[in-house]
Amino acid sequence: VFLVGYHMLQGKSSKLHTAEDNNDSDVAVSPLAVPLLAGPGTIATAMNYSSAGGWGEIIITISAFAILCLITFVCFIFSSKIISAIGESGLSIVTRLMGLILAVIGVEMLIGGVTDVISTMG
Repeated sequence: VFLVGYHMLQGKSSKLHTAEDNNDSDVAVSPLAVPLLAGPGTIATAMNYSSAGGWGEIIITISAFAILCLITFVCFIFSSKIISAIGESGLSIVTRLMGLILAVIGVEMLIGGVTDVISTMG
């Protein structure tokens, strides 16, 4: 995750993230898309919020997820229009920002793993 984010931060495409031959694969499908859209943090937050109260909290959680799914769907459907609206420089800025976020997630995962290993050894 860190390497993909680091390459995106530099404005380069990572060989880990894209296929060698773009004819055989769809670039819209990314191995990072599903975990970032609904990762363990999102699921744990939803479970904690829903279990903390009654039906009101459950309805709020489901409504929030429905709205987020709708926003994501609209962004995916109109992605070509969004890219043409923001232009090449805007796409470069968004790519670098997303690369920064991925690099931070990768460093966080590394620090968490090292901390867990050290705590089990001591």
